[in-house]
Amino acid sequence: MSIKLNHAAVTFAKGLIKDGKIKNDQGHWGQHNPGTSQENSYLKSHEIADYAKWHLGEDTSLGEDTKGRYKFPYGDFKTVHRDGLIAAKERAAQQGYHDIEKAADELLHTLETQANH
Repeated sequence: MSIKLNHAAVTFAKGLIKDGKIKNDQGHWGQHNPGTSQENSYLKSHEIADYAKWHLGEDTSLGEDTKGRYKFPYGDFKTVHRDGLIAAKERAAQQGYHDIEKAADELLHTLETQANH
């Protein structure tokens, strides 16, 4: 797979964090990660480019108009989740995507700093 860092998603996440649209949750990402029905519902009223911004990774071998292209979700289409960033960071590390791991780690630190103010 040819997965690269989605720079637009990093910029978007930074803006959400700055605006306080965060969940400093301690739970497991599986409890908050949007399921297929939530993703499809979101796509009924948003462009695929908006959907893409909620994913730190992009598989360039897949079509831009497919959900499968976008990897490493970090939020629920409303807020950035701490546990989503942790999950993205851990999976990126396991799979050797160091640029995505680093971006998730930086966003995580930014979120935690914002949450403690």
